[in-house]
Amino acid sequence: MSRGSRFRLVMFSILLVYMRSAAAEDKPNQKLDRQFQSAVAQYDAGHFAEAAAQLEHLVPSAPQSFEIHELLGLVYAAESEDAKALKHLEAAVRLKPDSAVARTNLATNLSHSGKLDLAEAQFRKALALEPQDFDANHNLADFYLQSNKIPDALPLLEQAQRINPSSYTNGYDLALAFFLTGQLGDARQLIQSIVQQKNTGELHNLLGQIEEKDGKFIQAANEFQIAAQMDPSEDNLFTLGSELLLHRTYEPAIDVFQLATKRYPTSPRLLIGLGMALYSRGNYEQSIRSLLAAADLDPADPRCYLFLSKSYLSSPNQADDVIQRFRRYSELQPGNALAQYYYAVSLWKGKRLEEASVDFLAVESLLQKSIALDGTIADTHLQLGILYADQHQLAKSLPEYQRALELNPDLPDAHYRLGQYYVRAGQKDQAQQEFVVYQQLQSQHMAAVDKERAEVQQFVYSAKPGSVIKP
Repeated sequence: MSRGSRFRLVMFSILLVYMRSAAAEDKPNQKLDRQFQSAVAQYDAGHFAEAAAQLEHLVPSAPQSFEIHELLGLVYAAESEDAKALKHLEAAVRLKPDSAVARTNLATNLSHSGKLDLAEAQFRKALALEPQDFDANHNLADFYLQSNKIPDALPLLEQAQRINPSSYTNGYDLALAFFLTGQLGDARQLIQSIVQQKNTGELHNLLGQIEEKDGKFIQAANEFQIAAQMDPSEDNLFTLGSELLLHRTYEPAIDVFQLATKRYPTSPRLLIGLGMALYSRGNYEQSIRSLLAAADLDPADPRCYLFLSKSYLSSPNQADDVIQRFRRYSELQPGNALAQYYYAVSLWKGKRLEEASVDFLAVESLLQKSIALDGTIADTHLQLGILYADQHQLAKSLPEYQRALELNPDLPDAHYRLGQYYVRAGQKDQAQQEFVVYQQLQSQHMAAVDKERAEVQQFVYSAKPGSVIKP
């Protein structure tokens, strides 16, 4: 869980600094001084365009002024004009190479511009200039956190913690780094210490993640619940609902997701979570409604379509609505094999009670397109084989069943369909072998449960807040 980048451009006291050496009676310098003070005031008031105009006017009169270049860099950075900011921040560093603040500002600009190697070098130079400075240690550590270089961040966070143990931000980041490097005891102990000084929802959320990773699921759920109660944010409610869903406590998960979707009705991931919980509880029609709403909010998000397909196959009463969403998804993702597969199955299976209305040629074309895009999806070969068998093209169904089993030998329906093929072909011994395997796989209920849990986990961890940094 990442809290986002916290290193920022640093403003320092620059009033009158660059004119201190001038004599008080020097009127040209006094005029520059007043103009500079005015630019500072405009910057402080958030009038960045006005500040930039005044400072650009000053540059020709004082081209070697560190303070003017530094402030102008800050002004352009505040306006998100990184290229202009870079020119002046680099000039400031050239004029005063021993300024840790100037190097930090330059590093931050470089980081925002995606020049990460150069940014790291400047953060490191700032630290070399002031190795015992809290900000220098924390800023470089934060840069490493954002770059997912957790081991590099850890010793810097520890040093910053020694310098200023009362910093909440650094303490949280250090606990996060402990968690991400598997030092769960240290992370837990540090959070419990911080909570005594500042009790926040995000600390309980992180503690919940620690307990989850440590296999203490009840404690994890309790911490996530505390986090959601203290701060019912979308992130905290999603995390609590996901924890309950992962451990198959479906009714509480449904309650949490229903509450969350009322509070945040435009959140696709909350609607997907609700749809998954309802599906897992067997409430297929309600699940479909929730997943359709999620698909409408973010039609290109692939995460809802797997469970929309599952719910739809169990309850095809909303066929036209579901088919329309899968058609849209296939059009938005023409190169996505699963998108074509879902659309094909929705056209076919959803109309199974209305066989005359099924366009079998369209279904076959979509399944073949899916295979052409990605031939490693076992279910696509299986469904194409079943389609051929239903159309009495048995010879064409056999290689599809065989390919499906090459890709996934534990696919029960593929063994059953292959057994049916052998029965029709008069190969009774081979048919019996396939039916035996089918019965064995069907009896292995836990395998199916584990597969579904893995699908839920994949969604949960991809949709959790700050998934750029993964535990």
